[in-house]
Amino acid sequence: MSKEKRMHYDSDLEVRSDSGTGADFEKIVTRRLSRRNLLAGSFVAVFSASSLGQAIGAVVDKRTIVDGLEFEPLVGIAGKEIRVPKGYEHHIVVGWGGSFDRSVVEVEPHLMSAKDQGRAFGYNNDFVGYLSLPLGTENSSHGLLAVNHEYINPELMFDIGKDVRAVTCEQADVCIEAVGMSVVEVKLIGGKWSIVKGSKFNQRYSGTTDMILSGPAKGNDRMKTGRHKTGTTCTGTFSNCSAGKTPWGTVLSAEENFQSMFGKAAYSDEKEIASAKRYGIESGPSEYGWEAHYSRFDVSHEPNEPNHFGWVVEIDPYDPEWTPRKRTSLGRFRHEAATTHVAKSGHVVMYSGDDSRFEYVYKFVSQDRFDAKNREKNRDLMDEGVLYVAKFNEDGTGEWLPLIFGHGPLTPANGFESQADVVIDARIAGDLLGATKMDRPEDFEVNPINEKVYVACTNNTDRGKDGKEGLNKMNPRNENKHGHIIEIVEGGGNDHTATKFNWDLFLVCGDPDDETTFYAGYPKEQVSPISCPDNICFDRYGNLWIATDGQEKTLKIPDGFFAVPTEGSERGKLRQFMSSVPGSEVCGPDFTPDGTTAFLAIQHPGEGTLFGEWENSWPEPGKVARPCVIAIRAENGSPIGSAEANQIERRKVLGSLFDR
Repeated sequence: MSKEKRMHYDSDLEVRSDSGTGADFEKIVTRRLSRRNLLAGSFVAVFSASSLGQAIGAVVDKRTIVDGLEFEPLVGIAGKEIRVPKGYEHHIVVGWGGSFDRSVVEVEPHLMSAKDQGRAFGYNNDFVGYLSLPLGTENSSHGLLAVNHEYINPELMFDIGKDVRAVTCEQADVCIEAVGMSVVEVKLIGGKWSIVKGSKFNQRYSGTTDMILSGPAKGNDRMKTGRHKTGTTCTGTFSNCSAGKTPWGTVLSAEENFQSMFGKAAYSDEKEIASAKRYGIESGPSEYGWEAHYSRFDVSHEPNEPNHFGWVVEIDPYDPEWTPRKRTSLGRFRHEAATTHVAKSGHVVMYSGDDSRFEYVYKFVSQDRFDAKNREKNRDLMDEGVLYVAKFNEDGTGEWLPLIFGHGPLTPANGFESQADVVIDARIAGDLLGATKMDRPEDFEVNPINEKVYVACTNNTDRGKDGKEGLNKMNPRNENKHGHIIEIVEGGGNDHTATKFNWDLFLVCGDPDDETTFYAGYPKEQVSPISCPDNICFDRYGNLWIATDGQEKTLKIPDGFFAVPTEGSERGKLRQFMSSVPGSEVCGPDFTPDGTTAFLAIQHPGEGTLFGEWENSWPEPGKVARPCVIAIRAENGSPIGSAEANQIERRKVLGSLFDR
C-alpha cells in the first residue's frame, strides 16, 4: 500500500497508546454514525442519478466495479487447499490449541490437558469480530479478535472411534474448556497477522466460566439450580455460533444448539414437558455424553440447568475482568447472530435468527438510547426493551409482533406467569402469536450504506414433506436444500424501531442453471453457484459477503466466501472469492476498518473422517486437523475486492466528471 493511501485510511485514527482505552471514544462513534449517514446519502445520490445522462451512468457502473468487486471469481473445483483469487494471499492467524501465554510450550492440541485448553485457543471457531486497539479508534493493524467456539468433534480430537460419547472424564474436561469464546490481541507485521502472546487482553470463556444472568429471567424459580440457588448466576457458555459487535465495543455472542449438551430429561410438570420438547431436550442420552461425568448435564438431576443456555451473552473484550452477562431480555432460542444497529432515534436494535427448520426471526428494541459519552451505561442497554418476532406476509409486507407478558395470548391461561416465562419460552410465545416459520434463519446484518436488513436462510429440506408446512413466497421452494437471502426495509424509511416492514427476495441460491434460482434479477449466466448461505457481512461500500455451510454436500464443491453488490447496475452479480478445504465450513467473516484484511473462520476441517486419518488433514497433512482463523489480504495491500489500479482508475473517472 502506498504511503498516500495509508494516510488516507488512517486519517480518522486517534491512537495515543497501546492501552485498551482510546483517546476519544465519543468522537469516533459520532464520526462513524455521521459517516454512515453521509455515505447513505451519497449512495442514494449516485444510484438515483442515472436519469441525469450517460456520463453519470458511467460513473455508477465504474463505482460498482471499483468500490465493490474487481477480482477474478473462482470456479468451485474441489481441492485440498484454500484458494483465493489472483493477487491475494491467505495465512493462518491462530488455530486450535494456540497458547495465549509466552511461557507455555505448545503441545499437539490433541495432547492438551483441560488446564492447557483453558489458556489456549478453542475448537471449531465460528464468529470472528475484529475490534481495533486502542478502544475508540479505527486502527487496522492492531486490535482484538473475539472468536466463538461453537462445538467439538471428539472423533477428530481423540482416538475414540465414531462414538463421541466414548470420551473419558479427562477428555470431556478438555471439550468443556474448548467451547465458548476466545479473545486474542493481534498485530499486523510485515503483511502477516499473529497473536500477541502474554497480552492482558487474551482471555478464554468456556463451559466453566462464571456468568451473571440479567433481565427478566434473573432470579426466576426456573433459573435456580443446586449450584446457583438464587437464579441470578450461571456456569459457562457453549454452542456459541454467530455474534455481533456493539457500538460500545462489546460482543454479543449467540448460544445456538445448547440442547446437544443435555440428556435424560424426566419432567413431570406439563409446562416443563412442553418447553423441553419445544427446545429439543431429550429423555435419552445427550449427543456428547457429558452427563456421564457431570450431573449438571443430567436433566433428571438438574432440571433447570438447560434454562441457563440459549441466550445472548455479552462480553467485553477490552475488559477481561468484567463478568459476562447473559441478556435474557433478548429471548431464549437457538440464536444465530446478535447484530446491533443504532436507529435514527438513538435506540439500539438487535437482530437474531433461530437457526432451526421452521423457526422464527426476532428483533429487540432497547428502552433507553445509546449514549456515546457513557460506555458503562451502554453495557446495560440490552436489559430493558421490547422483544419482537416477525410475521411475513405474502404481499411483501410484514410486522414485528411484541413478545410481552399479558399481551394477546401471552397470559396465565397459556402457561405464561411473567415476562420471565415469555423469554425462557420465546419459541412457544412465537407459536402462539402466529410468527412465520422460516428456513433456518441464521445471520442477520444491516447494510451500512442503504440500511436495509438482510437475513440468511440456510436451508430446509423438510419443507413440503408430509405433515410439514409447504412453500410460500417467503420460503419459495419445497425441500429447500440451497437456501435463500431476504432483504428487509424497516418502517418504509429505514426506521429500525418500527413495527412494520417490507421485504423481498434478494437471492434464491443454488446452481444458476436451476430455474428456481434468483440472483436479484441479474443474468444468471454471469454468476457463481452458491448454496447454504450462513454467515454474512458487509464491506464499507455496502457489498454483501457470504460464507457458506453445506454446499460440499449440495453442489459437490467446497464451501466458500462470496461477494455480491446490493445496489447499482451489478446488483445480484454474485462471485466466489474464496474456496475452503474438504469437510469444513466457512464462517465468521469480518473486515478491518480499512477493508484491507478479511478474517474468516475455517470450522471443522476434516469432518467426516476420524482421528488418525490425517493424510489430507488441514492445515498440516499428517497431523491432527485444526480449526483455524485465517486472514486474506491483497498482495499489494489494497482493500479486499478492488485492486490498486482500480482505485487509481476511480480517481481518474471521478476527476473527469468533476472537470466537466
